[in-house]
Amino acid sequence: MSDIPGPEEFRARARQWLATVAGPRAAEGEWGSGSDSVAVFENWTEAEEREHTARIQEWERTRYDHGWGALNWPENHGGRGLPAYYEQLYRAEEAAFDVPHRTEIFPVTQQLVAPAIGIWGTEEQKERWLRPMLRTDELACQLFSETEAGSDLAAVRTRAVREGDDWVLHGHKVWTSGAQVATWGVAVCRTDPEARKHAGITVFLVRMDAPGVTVRPIRQMTGGTSFNEVYLDGVVVPDTDRLGPVGEGWRVTLSVLAAERLDSGGLGLDNADRALELAGHLRRPLTGGELQRAADLHIRTLVQRLIGLRVTAALVAGREPGAEASVGKLYATETMRRTSDLVSELLGPRLVADMEQWGTYAWTEHLLGAPGYSIAGGTDEIQRNILAERVLGLPKDPFR
Repeated sequence: MSDIPGPEEFRARARQWLATVAGPRAAEGEWGSGSDSVAVFENWTEAEEREHTARIQEWERTRYDHGWGALNWPENHGGRGLPAYYEQLYRAEEAAFDVPHRTEIFPVTQQLVAPAIGIWGTEEQKERWLRPMLRTDELACQLFSETEAGSDLAAVRTRAVREGDDWVLHGHKVWTSGAQVATWGVAVCRTDPEARKHAGITVFLVRMDAPGVTVRPIRQMTGGTSFNEVYLDGVVVPDTDRLGPVGEGWRVTLSVLAAERLDSGGLGLDNADRALELAGHLRRPLTGGELQRAADLHIRTLVQRLIGLRVTAALVAGREPGAEASVGKLYATETMRRTSDLVSELLGPRLVADMEQWGTYAWTEHLLGAPGYSIAGGTDEIQRNILAERVLGLPKDPFR
């Protein structure tokens, strides 16, 4: 531990390195200039998504090759063995530089899937997958949700049947971000239909270009296609691509979900800050109701950042955050809702009619996209169940 730089020294070194490979982020300037985008989900075409993904990959590889990626991973995986919260320290410094903004598939690959492989993978799997994923040579998406299962992930119906040294997968997954650019999909499958719901599940890594895998974009009400449905029709997966023991897939899945909730506590803060700036730049006095909503949102952003600090403090102390992650996810989705409420009140009709005024109609993207995060990463209802059972000690649902 003696060779680990202190936080301030680390941040200074990060700034120094970033200055050699990237320029400073251009200031947005006065209110009303620069981009007014507040989109929650990008409305890219497939070609645009591939172009942006390639640009982000190039940056992530630069980070990794210079020792600024995979910071908390051991050296044999290209990391530096630093405490987990040093990644957050690095991100705070990187925010001041003009580097590509990471889309969702990058934290999914590096912060959700790779750690799950680190916990559950065989030595051969770690050797095969970790470096390519941490360097983003290979990207991974989540094949979790199903239309029939709703928010109950343990109710998956996608089947995996053993045939010698292979498994054959049949099923349908939905709401998959990044499926069109991913190399691998982490598929939660039912391998024992006779076992109780949480027991007969196994996890596989599926090549997204394998025969039988079909990706179809889902048109959202924003007009874009950020999500996809994925059909698995007789997809053959070798047993060497099974992650974790047969029938223990629920435990593997929980490893991924826990990391996802840790990563979601900062959701919506940038747009909440932008909404408060909007309130301060209206060309009229705020009403009493608007002032109350704005003050409430301001306080919420402060509290949400404090919750994020609690998560960081847990990591610094060497323990995995528990309830803090679910509280942070719930709080973040509520912040997004209240951002929408404030903006709706401030803008009125200008929100639904494109009058070519900066910072007005662009908010439509936030209002249409924000409700999705009450479902993504574990629904609000699931988060409340976790808090009820694990914090308050209330009895579990007898049907789960």
